Amino acid sequence: MAVPGKKSSQKLSSTLSRGGAEDFNIFCEQCDKDDIRLPAFGYCVDCEVHLCQTCFNTHRRPKPLRHHQLLDKDHMPHKQDLNKSLKSTSGPLDGDSAKPCTKHTNEVIKFYCHDHNVLLCNVCVTLEHPTTSCHVDYIPDISGQILGSTEFKETLKDIGKLTEECGQITKDLKQRVDKSTISLKDAIVEIANFRTEINKRLDELEMEVKNTAITIQHDNNKKLKTTETTCDEINKSLQASADTLNTDKKTDHLFIDLKIAQQLILDYAKITTQLQTSDDIYEYIFKPNQAMKKLLQNEKSIGTLRKKELKQLAQPKNKAAVPMKMSTTRNIDAQTSSDKEYCWITGITVAPKNQLFVADNNNSSIKMIDINSGAIKQLLLKSQPWDITIVTRDTLAVTLPGIKTIQFISFSSKSFSLKNKLKVDGDCCGISHHLGKLAVAFTYPAKLQIMDLKGNLKIEVEKDSNGDSIFSNPNYVTTNSHSIYISDVGKKEVIWFNWQGELIGRNVDIKRPFDISLLDDGSFFVSDDWCKCIYRVSGDCKDRTTILENVEDPQAVCWCPETSTLCVSSRTILSRERDNHIKLYKVV
Repeated sequence: MAVPGKKSSQKLSSTLSRGGAEDFNIFCEQCDKDDIRLPAFGYCVDCEVHLCQTCFNTHRRPKPLRHHQLLDKDHMPHKQDLNKSLKSTSGPLDGDSAKPCTKHTNEVIKFYCHDHNVLLCNVCVTLEHPTTSCHVDYIPDISGQILGSTEFKETLKDIGKLTEECGQITKDLKQRVDKSTISLKDAIVEIANFRTEINKRLDELEMEVKNTAITIQHDNNKKLKTTETTCDEINKSLQASADTLNTDKKTDHLFIDLKIAQQLILDYAKITTQLQTSDDIYEYIFKPNQAMKKLLQNEKSIGTLRKKELKQLAQPKNKAAVPMKMSTTRNIDAQTSSDKEYCWITGITVAPKNQLFVADNNNSSIKMIDINSGAIKQLLLKSQPWDITIVTRDTLAVTLPGIKTIQFISFSSKSFSLKNKLKVDGDCCGISHHLGKLAVAFTYPAKLQIMDLKGNLKIEVEKDSNGDSIFSNPNYVTTNSHSIYISDVGKKEVIWFNWQGELIGRNVDIKRPFDISLLDDGSFFVSDDWCKCIYRVSGDCKDRTTILENVEDPQAVCWCPETSTLCVSSRTILSRERDNHIKLYKVV
């Protein structure tokens, strides 16, 4: 079977006749494979082979060989190692190294079709890739061009790249599984907390009904006691009067006693009409709340586990590098008629049902704002608040740095009320809650404290391993399951910790970092009132991008994941009216 690339000995006879005897000591190794011996005209350094004039002139025409280094006859090596071969196998493709054909298992691969980029056996060439229609080469004829070629190098790169990608996929999957495990543990804690809330509320409702029954019973006993005492006194008085009438005495005395007895009867008759009778006492039965009973009968579970919305599994690693376009939707006026000063909103948090809670430092109050209607409910405090966080479904925690206090506040859709408070040992400013733990940033002394909701200190962080102060002026803090991020306006950076209080990383060179708010993907927003912008920083603190520019002196920020809305307050000097408004930015 004729294979492209084979040379005819008849066509080369004239060339053979022109070669000198000394030339034949060094011959063309490429032609020698076809049983044609021609004198060497040059040498390929990359392939390490001697070439005849024809092979020499055409050697660099194929694209993979264009960069090979060729030496002419005067500069080529004048010794030839007949025991060596080309870098790639140039002998027959059989034996242990032979690769069987995937279609014809009794045949071995010997050819390659350039047109279809497939490896072939003899049968494949004959039946499917005839040389009359396909560019087919015998592999030993072309294999010497592979080693060191661009194709060879690129293939190795592709292998390395794919191997690296597989490793990254495995690594990312492991990280995601670890995060999923932690989220499920957090969910179990939330289930227990929810059950506790349900039990607490049921206990409250049960106690209300029991207290009503106890009150009725108390009133019944009081009525009975009053009636018994009054009737006993009447009976004693009437019995004494009867005894007087039944004694022997003069008629005039008897007349007088009779009239006295008659008057007593009239007086006591009036009293008895005012006494409680059995008509005022009822029997009772308990009638269950049918709506609650039906709810418990119909509901199949206490709640559900829902998947978090994950935009991508592994890429991009730094979410802050992803462009995020925002546009102003509207402003919310936080000013009330009872405010004596312009607002200074230093803390914002969002609760379900479109409730926005803000800490108004200038007016020493906490405000609950309905995002849809703009209606405001206000609770005055004894000191100026700084930051605010949601602790439970109906409880807030507010920092009062002026009196070194964390104040808990209960809320509903209609009202506020003060609850218990925690005294702390410093000027507490930033506060964030996660699963029963509070992370609190203190400006003086500058430190981080992790405590439970009863104020029991778990961890305190002030200095690094070298004994140097970590903080200068930490104002705000935000948290998730894994991390605690603190913005330090004195250090001009955001500092990253884990819940063990270990310093993990930093994002530096922020002119004046103020409030900070986490996104679900682990990245976070931070306001910079010096540069008048809002940054988005990756969770590993390595990447930062500007999300909003030319923002009027941004102070407090809060991200609402349900509505993809960013809430921003301002702290201005020349235009104080703007401080009364909270700007809402929507993701485009």
